[in-house]
Amino acid sequence: MCGITGWVSFETDPQSDPSVIERMTAELSRRGPDAQGVWHGPHAAIGHRRLAVIDPAGGAQPMTGGTAGREVVLTYSGEVYNHHELRAQLAARGHAFHTRSDTEVVLRAYQEWGAALAAHLHGMFAFAVWDAELGRLLLVRDRLGVKPLFYARVPGGLAFGSEPKALFAHPDLRPRVDADGLREAYSLLFNTGPTVWSGVREIQPGGVAVFDRAGLAERTYWRLTARPHTDDLETTVERATALVDRAARAQLEADVPRCTLLSGGLDSTVLTALIADELRVREGESARIRSYAVDYSDQAEQFTGDVLRTGHDTPYAAEAGAFIGTEHSTVVLDPHDLLDPEHRRAVVVARDSPIGVGDMDTSLYLLFGEIASHSTVALSGEAADEVFGGYPWFHSPRAAQAATFPWLLVTSDQAAMPLHPDLAATLRIGEFQDDTYRDALAHVPPLEGGSPAARRYRELQHLSLTRWLRQLLHRKDRLSMARGLEVRVPYCDHRLVEYLYNVPAELQGHDGREKSLLRSAGAGIAPNSVLYRAKNHYPATHHPDYNRGLQTMAREALDGHGGRVRDLVDETVIKAGLSTPPEELTWEHRLRLERVVDLALWLDHYRPELAL
Repeated sequence: MCGITGWVSFETDPQSDPSVIERMTAELSRRGPDAQGVWHGPHAAIGHRRLAVIDPAGGAQPMTGGTAGREVVLTYSGEVYNHHELRAQLAARGHAFHTRSDTEVVLRAYQEWGAALAAHLHGMFAFAVWDAELGRLLLVRDRLGVKPLFYARVPGGLAFGSEPKALFAHPDLRPRVDADGLREAYSLLFNTGPTVWSGVREIQPGGVAVFDRAGLAERTYWRLTARPHTDDLETTVERATALVDRAARAQLEADVPRCTLLSGGLDSTVLTALIADELRVREGESARIRSYAVDYSDQAEQFTGDVLRTGHDTPYAAEAGAFIGTEHSTVVLDPHDLLDPEHRRAVVVARDSPIGVGDMDTSLYLLFGEIASHSTVALSGEAADEVFGGYPWFHSPRAAQAATFPWLLVTSDQAAMPLHPDLAATLRIGEFQDDTYRDALAHVPPLEGGSPAARRYRELQHLSLTRWLRQLLHRKDRLSMARGLEVRVPYCDHRLVEYLYNVPAELQGHDGREKSLLRSAGAGIAPNSVLYRAKNHYPATHHPDYNRGLQTMAREALDGHGGRVRDLVDETVIKAGLSTPPEELTWEHRLRLERVVDLALWLDHYRPELAL
């Protein structure tokens, strides 16, 4: 896992100022703490920061192929899990290999298939190829958008990077936010393409962009498709189980220490069981995978349920670890550490965005820092709820009937950042949400026949996979890579997603509960207490001291920064959370305060031009 960046210009020679690509690359140092490399040539400069995972001795980047004047230069981030099969295929076609890395497989794949190479790759990846002979830059992103990739126009060319911060190191790009950017940030619709930053765009998941003297052309090489599901229940269970099994086992490979994120929920427990078994197959019966859970020092005494959480995770995680036979650890965080301004700032900088989930982001950042001291690769159960229909809105009559994105109903996020009345009148977030919702439904692939309920279930699943999931993957990538940790997400295997997307609701819930197919896949390899446990979201601290400290930070955010925060938020609404006794602060009010604090940190760090 790595950070990639670069720029191409047909007006300015990037070689004339090598410091530009050096600065752009340095901005991504946390994504790749092991090495830095840059390449310069006529019209292009390419940078790379490396987190060595496969073939640490080889695989240095940027990686080049071809001859002088006809060079092909690759800067690559991610993992291609079918690289062994592709290596054999390409070797049979005459390609010679000099490393064991999957990076070189991607380079040779480009030399063989050109811009069509993406369809041959299975995994999570974002990469750029500069083809000097053709004068062409190719940008490619994986199917589900696990790995990020952004770009912006510069005079006569294009700049790109794993994160927007790399782009702002270019002398022709500055952090600027306009009304459209704030709509993207605060509508909570998770569009892909436009970003909070004016002029900065994101490559679509499953997308390819080609830039040359003729301009920029974008296309998608993969999207969800609809087809009739003809398998009976028994066959569906067998196929779903096999797909989960294949995805989990394929993603264990690494030349560095590995672990799993084991929360004690169904998703992570099934994944950990399969990974643990595969490790024993490869390394012997005594081999044990590390597993990690997160908890707070106050959780056992202070826990209270809310709209997202129904119970305390730690006992279930410990039971699952013992049942599977992992080397299990619980990282216990002090709620007071979550208030550390430097930790909060690091999270905001990692995200390049003011929108997050407060203490849940900070705790994940701290958890990943602890894990990174022992492991370089972690496997996560992210995306199982989207793939297997686990969210409450899949089973909510209100969500089924509402003409809006379901998470806006279930999580109360629509009120999480009340905007200043003058700004709200300009942004018209409600209209933007309505327009975007209609556009999102227009992209749901049609399937003739079926009941209205079946069509609505398909719509909810499509919205979840193409929008809600993207912000979860964004969070997981940014906070893990900020600590030099690679997180893999086997439930994002596109073959698994393609199959499950077309399984009807009655089979997805064949035992009368959510995620029935995943529960069937876990039978016998996970404890029953976990298999039949109610869904629980990522934990949050419930300590009154945290709420009290958060209220203080929010007051300071409103009072400082030259009034910029007050210009953006509705202070009259925020005051309700400031005046509530800390032990009575509700989840909704707390999230508003979290976002006020993050907004102030974001404004202070980036000092963006606000063009409103």
